[in-house]
Parts: sequence; structure tokens; C-alpha cells
Amino acid sequence: MNLKIGDKAPDFEGKNQNNESIKLSSFIGEKVVLYFYPRDNTPGCTAQACNLKDNFNELSRNGYKIIGVSSDSIISHKKFEEKYALPFHLISDEDKSIHKIYGTWIEKSMYGRKYMGTARWTFIVDENGIINNIIEKVKTKEHTDQILSE
Repeated sequence: MNLKIGDKAPDFEGKNQNNESIKLSSFIGEKVVLYFYPRDNTPGCTAQACNLKDNFNELSRNGYKIIGVSSDSIISHKKFEEKYALPFHLISDEDKSIHKIYGTWIEKSMYGRKYMGTARWTFIVDENGIINNIIEKVKTKEHTDQILSE
């Protein structure tokens, strides 16, 4: 699916790091930072999550709820959350169903080898469930600035 700014954000339901069911539609009335990232505990993903954590209060003051999505397991997410004291939901998408509806499960290439993986993209969803912005060139250490400058 090729989502664009102005589209309704597709609803989904997934389990977070506490094995709780989370539905995007339950956040109607609130702004959501929905960020897709490749793997827990990797340098770029850790930098991105910690940037969001370090600026969590500012993002909250601006009305944002944060939801991270990767194909890691619930157990992996729980360890990641605990290790870095992350104050937001991390959704496990092991079957890639959420990735597929957001178009973030893509063909990548490294050293000439092609493989499928997660696009590090962020969708900013407004209070009405509409995509306000899509950040496709995420700067992991400056991600909050990218979100707030939208």
C-alpha cells in the first residue's frame, strides 16, 4: 500500500511489550507518532528510541502519543523497553501484517545482496486518524526535531 499525506491511517491491532492489545483506532482524538524500525537493541534503533524517550515530555506536551513497531517478538520488546526505560508502546509485528498495510516491509540492498526488511519510516497521525506527515529519511539522533518541525 502506498500511503500518502491526507490518507486515513489504516487501523491495526497488535500486542505491545506487556502483551496488551493496542489498536490505532483507540487513539482517535490524540496525535500519534507511529514509527517503524528494524530491530531492538541495534545502534540506530536504540538511538532513535532513546531520542524519543529523552524528549518524551516535550512530545507529550505537544499532544503526541508514541507507538513503535518492529517485527521483533514481545519478549525482545520487553527487554528493550526495560534496558532503556522506554515510556511508550512497542508493538510486535512478527507476521509483518502491520508493516504490509503501511508499506514498510520493503526490498533492501546491502553490499549488493537484496533482502526484505523494515523501512525506518514515521507516520504522524492527527486526532482524526489522518496522516499529516510521513518521514522517510529518519535521522535517528534528531528524530524529535523532525517530528516537531512538521
